[in-house]
Amino acid sequence: MNIHCLQHVPFEGLGSIEEWIRRGGHALGATRLYRGDPLPGIHTVDLLVVLGGPMNIYEEADYPWLVNEKRFIERAIAAGRRVLGICLGAQLVADVLGARVYANADGDRLVSGRKDGGHLWRRSV
Repeated sequence: MNIHCLQHVPFEGLGSIEEWIRRGGHALGATRLYRGDPLPGIHTVDLLVVLGGPMNIYEEADYPWLVNEKRFIERAIAAGRRVLGICLGAQLVADVLGARVYANADGDRLVSGRKDGGHLWRRSV
């Protein structure tokens, strides 16, 4: 299996997921967005892992690569690729699927809301 990860900052890596990838004999590629690495062709990716980072999904002015990254995630999903989002990555996936991602009034949870006002998920931060 060809696994590709999108990395937002140098200090947020795959952790123990990388050990699982290596033990399974899977191929691993990475796009280090913070360095300006190019995105791969969708056809080369079986599983996309979108990692975390300290930025939020709406900070395109400060992190312009977020725009192309969101388009890439959207194309991966449309092409039937498996996608795993971790932390910021999960928020990016929710965003491209049409959810609204925001901090709640208490500031201690991230909420992904459906367009009808319901919640898809909540988690403590």
